[in-house]
Amino acid sequence: MEMISWINLCIPIFIFLIIIFVNKKNADIPLKRARKRRGGIKMSNELIKKYIGKNCMLSTEGIGGAVIGEIIDVVDNWIEVKTKKENQLLNSDYITNIKELPAK
Repeated sequence: MEMISWINLCIPIFIFLIIIFVNKKNADIPLKRARKRRGGIKMSNELIKKYIGKNCMLSTEGIGGAVIGEIIDVVDNWIEVKTKKENQLLNSDYITNIKELPAK
């Protein structure tokens, strides 16, 4: 009888651990898809720096669609964007497209 209760306790713990392992394994899939789509090449900072001070629309890979604002700075793979409400930092690994918008 004690053996059955021990097994009943271990099975949910085992299932819980499997779920955690699978979720950690799948956590970086969007980044892998973005790199695979671009052939493993990330966007160059020199290209992004051409847009500093300009109003742009930055399309993102599944994070939030797009961000519209003025690009303030580019450091490593981070882009600082000033939107109407706030400043945002975007990881350039997730940027799929940058489009310059006409001046206001």
